[in-house]
This record gives sequence, structure tokens and C-alpha cells, in this order.
Amino acid sequence: MILARKLPSMKRFRLHSKMKLEEMSTIVTSSVINANDDQAIRQAANLLESGKVIALPTDTVYGLACSANDPNAIQRLYAIKGREEKKPVAICVADFCDFRFWGQADHLPDKLLAQLVPGHVTLIVRKSANLDNPYLNPGVEKIGIRIPDFDFIRNVSREFRLPVALTSANKSSEQSTLNVKEFQKLWPALGAVFDGGQLGVQEEQRTASTVIDLSQIGLYKVIREGVAVEHTIRVVEQFGFKAIAQ
Repeated sequence: MILARKLPSMKRFRLHSKMKLEEMSTIVTSSVINANDDQAIRQAANLLESGKVIALPTDTVYGLACSANDPNAIQRLYAIKGREEKKPVAICVADFCDFRFWGQADHLPDKLLAQLVPGHVTLIVRKSANLDNPYLNPGVEKIGIRIPDFDFIRNVSREFRLPVALTSANKSSEQSTLNVKEFQKLWPALGAVFDGGQLGVQEEQRTASTVIDLSQIGLYKVIREGVAVEHTIRVVEQFGFKAIAQ
């Protein structure tokens, strides 16, 4: 059972979302940790549990992550990113059972999911009753859910046991990042940076995940083409999903 917390007002949330990165840098100081270290997964989970925002490698680009159930952590994530509060963020989970626990996905067959995730795809479904943090995409009834094809972030998610809010490790409107030095100006505001090395050498690698809305039974809508759009469309259409007219 998820216990309700006493949450700050939406007005306070908006004020905190506008906090300057320079102000946050005086609060936390990040360290760079090798993602291959034996204790790295537990360290990352501990930081998420304590409300910190961390950077870590994914199967596409480096990401910023925090607890999706922690209102203060979500505020920090938006402030560090410089992201508009109305622009949704996705969550990362480790396995199918987590996907179905946090999202309403009974209409998605296991065989369909198995062809899409883990992988470079974010699936948008309606939030389940278990995902009730009003500060996670406020006013939006849907949620994008990722199961990355990358052991480190999936193992962190398993260790943490709660959904992880995830967005790319760069300021809004700037290009995504393939190594930790590319977002070094964000380090002072992070609880830690988990270095998984260079994630790719081609510019195409910077393309983020494909985002597809599967919240309506039998229908789909591509929200962001991303790196796996052709495969994703082919799979959902094999299962009888029809494109929503643009």
C-alpha cells in the first residue's frame, strides 16, 4: 500500500520549479561514480530513496532520474532540467509486472509488450491508481513508461522498487548527451553522476526513445518518432492497433 503524504501546494510547486540551478548547486554537490563499481547500484538506489536527482546511463542517452513518488525530488528534476512544469516526464521501471502496476495496461498483450520492451520505446498509457503523486505530470491522466534495454538502470529500478522519473541529462532545448562531461555544468545540482562511459559515437545515438500513445484500446499515436519508430509501428499494427488520424 502506498501511503499518502502531506504535499505542498501547487503554488509552492511552481515556485520551487523556477528555482535557479545556481541556487541548487549550493545545496548538493555531486560525485562521479563508475557505474561498474560493485556498490554503484545500491548507491544509486540510496540516493533515489533520499530524494536526490542523479544522472545515469540508459540504452539511448544519459538521463536524469529521481523518485517519481517524491514531490520535492520532482521539483528538483524540473528545476535542474529547466523544464516547463506542464511538460510531462516519463517513468522508468524494470519489468512487465511493474509496467502493469503503475500503468493501466490490461489491454496490451504480453506478446506485444515483449516485442517492444525492454527497448528504445516509451509507451504511454493511463496512470493506474497506484501512481497517485499529483506533482508527477500534474493534471495529466496519462504516463509514459520505459523499460530500458540497459542492465544498470533496470537493476537500479529493481533495487529502488519504486518508479523512477526519467528525462534526458541536458538542459531543455539543448542536445542530449552521450558522455558525462557533456552535461558537466549540471553536476553541482546532482546527488551523483553514474558514469557508464561513452554511449555511442554517432550523432544518431543522440536520438531519444520512440514515444507512442497506446492509452486507447486498439488505437495508437506516435508522439515522438525516436530511434525505433518503424519497428514500433510494425509491432502494434500486427496486433490490430490503428493509427489515430492526425
